[in-house]
Amino acid sequence: MKRPARARDADLACGGLPTGELNSIADVPGVRVGHRTLVHGEIRTGVTAIIPHSGNLYREKPIAAVHVLNGFGKSAGLVQVEELGTIETPILLTNTLSVGTCCTALVRHAIEHNTDIGRETATVNPVVFECNDGYLNDIQALAVTEDDARAAMTDASSEFEVGSVGAGCGMSTFGFKGGIGTSSRRLDLDGHSYQLGVLVLSNFGRSGDLRLPDGEVIAPPRARAEREATEKGSIIIIAATDIPLSDRQLKRVIRRPGVGLARLGSFWGHGSGDIALGFTTANVLSHDEKSALVEIRILNEDRIDLLFEAMADATQEAVLDALVAAGSMTGRDGRHRPALTDTLFALSSDT
Repeated sequence: MKRPARARDADLACGGLPTGELNSIADVPGVRVGHRTLVHGEIRTGVTAIIPHSGNLYREKPIAAVHVLNGFGKSAGLVQVEELGTIETPILLTNTLSVGTCCTALVRHAIEHNTDIGRETATVNPVVFECNDGYLNDIQALAVTEDDARAAMTDASSEFEVGSVGAGCGMSTFGFKGGIGTSSRRLDLDGHSYQLGVLVLSNFGRSGDLRLPDGEVIAPPRARAEREATEKGSIIIIAATDIPLSDRQLKRVIRRPGVGLARLGSFWGHGSGDIALGFTTANVLSHDEKSALVEIRILNEDRIDLLFEAMADATQEAVLDALVAAGSMTGRDGRHRPALTDTLFALSSDT
């Protein structure tokens, strides 16, 4: 049997809403994703970049919001996003000890394209999220460089890999190999089709707790020995849409990933850093705006339940997407994470 490449190839679809053409965050027009993957010796890590639009993000800032489900994390830039409701750099994902390096790379990138930063105009707010890949990766090696971050941004495309790539290279999920996953939903409003896309960096969940969409609980080999371990992983959820929303409405939407995570068997443990960021490409604020008043369109909130449903379903499926695509991996000190698909194949063979 051919190994599935995506969650839907393994019959792990979630919810009843239709997906976008790519079933990815890049179904939102203009959104691109790139990776830099580092695998050598005991290094299993990398960087993933999400580019909201092809213009100058510092000059044309997408409206955005952030929501912290559980705050055991070391991400950067969240305070300003919470306060101002915009983002002004690409979004980088990496390992916990490489946040500073990626921040510097984003600052340099912004200054290259905006020489007035910190002189004639304001400074810049780099946005970087992290998960701890130290189980499989020699995280103390500080292997990620500014050049790696830049390479991830340069690599960004509407077609990108999922699984053990970029920041997802060394991640684990429910005792299996985790990583990068994505999914999208198509939403029809006033006769027009819009997209809501999700990308996850999945590194969370206690071994033995994973629940599939049909309700079956799946455990990796040796799950019983690991079952008493505390839940101390993390997940980063990035949501994009081309539906016009305010930052307050985005905040409401990006609270709903918790529904999808709970369906999967997660309870957001004490040591887990579970954070969501959402942005809309339909409402962009100009850094150089001269008018005292600006107009934006927003969603009629009588229709917002549709986005809540899409957010929950797409998050759930994006995690399964990461699990299916990741395969197995052996890393630091011979530590191993099995592939979800191997367990699924074994169960299907038994029946």
